[in-house]
Amino acid sequence: MRAHSARLSDTPPGPGYKWVALSNTTLGVLIATMDASIVIISLPAIFRGIGLDPLAPGNIGYLLWMILGYLLVSAVLVVVLGRLGDMFGRVRIYNLGFLVFAAASVALSLDPFRGGAGALWLILWRVVQAFGGSMLTANSAAILTDAFPARQRGMALGINQITALAGQFLGLLAGGLLAAVDWRAVFWVSVPVSVTGTVWSYLSLRETTAGARGRIDWLGNLTFASGAGILLAGITYGIQPYGGRPTGWTNPWVLGGLSGGAFLLLVFCVVETRVAEPMFRLSLFKVRAFAAGNLAALLTAVARGGLQFMLIIWLQGIWLPLHGYDFEDTPLWAGVFMLPLTLGFLIAGPVSGYLSDRFGARLFSTAGLVLVAASFVGLLALPVDFDYTAFAALLLLNGLGQGMFSAPNTSSVMGSVPARYRGVASGMRSTFQNSGTALSIGVFFSLMVSGLASSLPSTLADGLRAHGVPASTAHEVASLPPVSTLFATFLGDNPVGHLLGGTSAHLTETQRATLTGHGFFPELVSGPFHHGLSIVFGVAAGMALVSALASALRGRHERAADGTPPRGPAPAAEDRPTRTSR
Repeated sequence: MRAHSARLSDTPPGPGYKWVALSNTTLGVLIATMDASIVIISLPAIFRGIGLDPLAPGNIGYLLWMILGYLLVSAVLVVVLGRLGDMFGRVRIYNLGFLVFAAASVALSLDPFRGGAGALWLILWRVVQAFGGSMLTANSAAILTDAFPARQRGMALGINQITALAGQFLGLLAGGLLAAVDWRAVFWVSVPVSVTGTVWSYLSLRETTAGARGRIDWLGNLTFASGAGILLAGITYGIQPYGGRPTGWTNPWVLGGLSGGAFLLLVFCVVETRVAEPMFRLSLFKVRAFAAGNLAALLTAVARGGLQFMLIIWLQGIWLPLHGYDFEDTPLWAGVFMLPLTLGFLIAGPVSGYLSDRFGARLFSTAGLVLVAASFVGLLALPVDFDYTAFAALLLLNGLGQGMFSAPNTSSVMGSVPARYRGVASGMRSTFQNSGTALSIGVFFSLMVSGLASSLPSTLADGLRAHGVPASTAHEVASLPPVSTLFATFLGDNPVGHLLGGTSAHLTETQRATLTGHGFFPELVSGPFHHGLSIVFGVAAGMALVSALASALRGRHERAADGTPPRGPAPAAEDRPTRTSR
């Protein structure tokens, strides 16, 4: 099937158009990334609203897919939608994305069902919402790259991308605030923003680059979407316990999903080298800045996702209860106490993007990743019951480092490819970033569960028996998978009160007050949790250092000529990136 090229706007954009494009695309990526995380904090209110216990064994799948369905779709489809933007028009696909996102937001807020049916309604419409969000994120960077001259591109992409990263953490704060009002408000908030964005984008955005006629790579689309989806789904189910083990990595279905997904991705790579017009331009990886920048972005996204989830568990499950906060209030306050991280993004992103336009991306992105690694080491050295001033300073340092990295890196990646492939390049960049976020859940939850499994059961059993819980009940509670305890803290629930259930009726008033109070569980698990946290932050620091090395190897500051990317061992002269003196 051959696509018709997109027609340029009949009305040439004026000199102020670039600022219209920046403000609209920034709104688009903000709402798309906020909705990726806003559900995380508000899941307890959502499940209570539809009458479903999220920690019941049969309902953990609903909980996981409520979070991961959005991330999986975003990881799998952005490169496809970026390629379609190149063919049919980036603004056309972007505008359609706003429309789909708005419709899905309305449907989510009107969930008519309860129980499992209500959860399935939310999961399915979250998938549709992620489809619209992927249209936005896949084409926003390409629209900005088209609209801004090279001397301002880093600044524009910096504002856009840092807003996207900040949206992930602002979503946590917004989810906590809105869930306290009504669970439907978590979805209502997207409706006026997305409807306004839809109308505004259709009225104001213009095609400034003609789309390229081309064929849709159906086989490449199919093998990539299937392979990536199956692989990430296998990683998701690897978190869940299997056969008496704390995780499911020995589950034949998980092993089959991992191997099958990897095989399909290998087939995809072979297909892309043989078709005339591939959806995934593997030849772009011959551009060193493009390859190194995407590798660094992937590893940084994994580390950043791990940081987000571990901080939520640390704050909600241990630190906030130890400081007198009720478990039900911890989701909101966790978002508040993580604000220094977002502040660091907002400070460093636009500044480093502006400076990278003059001095190149390598210095700022590499130095930023070194700061990120240093912040992970600092978090590793903190006690579980930390002083907040030191904690906030380390979060600010991490945010500054990620801001220094993200904007220059995005500018370097997007500026290193020919103009006609900026849509697919933007999609490929988003694929690596979104895949890293999805991978981080499987990687870091598994690391944390492994760290807890060695010491949590005995610690929990001893603590329960010491406060009057019968030995059989204490053993039964302690034998439950550590992932249940993690999910309880993740959802702002008192794990002990949840796990004991009706047993607490046989305890004295003093014993019940002690076991379900603010201090018992956090003090009990602080040792095992810190052991797991050491593993997680140690791995994250290592990933940040490897990312810094990849960033340093990206080469000197480069800008691509507007030609065709290399397809063979020796690219044509007009296809080679042009090197500047900076």
